[in-house]
Amino acid sequence: MESGRERAKSRYNIYMINSHRDLQVWQRSIQLSIATYKLTASFPKEEIYGLTSQLRRASVSVPSNIAEGYGRGSRRDYKQFLCIARGSNLEVQTQLLIAKELHFADAPQIERVESLTVEIDKMFNTILKKL
Repeated sequence: MESGRERAKSRYNIYMINSHRDLQVWQRSIQLSIATYKLTASFPKEEIYGLTSQLRRASVSVPSNIAEGYGRGSRRDYKQFLCIARGSNLEVQTQLLIAKELHFADAPQIERVESLTVEIDKMFNTILKKL
């Protein structure tokens, strides 16, 4: 007969995750950071300390906060850091919109990065509902 703990293991697969690196949301947010760095490489040079820097820092903050929250070891801390990471993801969305309006890159390039932020936000919503 299966115990409650075993049912929880199979239902949520939480014991199959050995590291923050196993989390799909962390993996996708790493892709977001890389895509953001590539995108901002073509931004105007006078934006290096402005929008370029802000976008890069916000995008790096997403996977960093996921990892830190996971590493804290408590559900409460994990949820708090996921909320911080989600906020950083929304910052990236906002800054991408500003970059698009200012024509800092081709709209399709920006939209590809935006689509990652939307996907990541859906992942956050799902995870946070389960915690």
